Amino acid sequence: MELTILIPARNEETTIKVCVEKANMFLKKEKIDGEVLIADNNSTDETASIAKKMGARVVQVQKKGYGSTLIQGSKTAKGKYVLMGDADDSYNFLEAKRFIEELKLGNDLVIGNRLEGKMEKGSMKWIHRYIGTPILSWMVKKKYHIQVGDINCGMRGYVTEKINGLDCQAEGMEYATEMLIKAKKSNLAIKEIPINFYKDKRNKRSHLRSFRDGVRHLKTIIRYIIF
Repeated sequence: MELTILIPARNEETTIKVCVEKANMFLKKEKIDGEVLIADNNSTDETASIAKKMGARVVQVQKKGYGSTLIQGSKTAKGKYVLMGDADDSYNFLEAKRFIEELKLGNDLVIGNRLEGKMEKGSMKWIHRYIGTPILSWMVKKKYHIQVGDINCGMRGYVTEKINGLDCQAEGMEYATEMLIKAKKSNLAIKEIPINFYKDKRNKRSHLRSFRDGVRHLKTIIRYIIF
């Protein structure tokens, strides 16, 4: 199988249908042999059943956290490549063609840059857009020489075997940073591309916690400088 579209989810019943629908449409439009895989992290609503009805494969992840969910989900992926994106419809899977093109050109990890694409009004808090993401990205670029301007972007494509081989351990949102740093230390080919970013379509509070997750990203950056 060529591609697994991996979507981490926890209580996303209001948006999981449209995300799976777009992912399936992308596979069909681009004539890609692939699957839509939902890594479900202890949902208590109808997320899993809706995803299954839409034709997605669902794996249950018991260990809490964004990172834990993606790491475990990736280990079960059947595709040579993985395209990961969130379940809140903030990333449009129908616009993912370039990720696959860049992977086929020999890149091991392709990461989106929301700051360089079109950003829908209300899609990102100002503190993340103008302070948090730029500062953390600058630190990673300065310390590890990774030419990426949006280290927090959740839409990424990668060679499944190579990213699984990094043995990432981060349980939370800091997984995004750990993946980048370990990929660089392993001399993987990293490519950043501009993408569009849309407003969260869920009618609930985001899983993201600005201060807590920012600190966890910072600790991850410092840890790999020391060790």
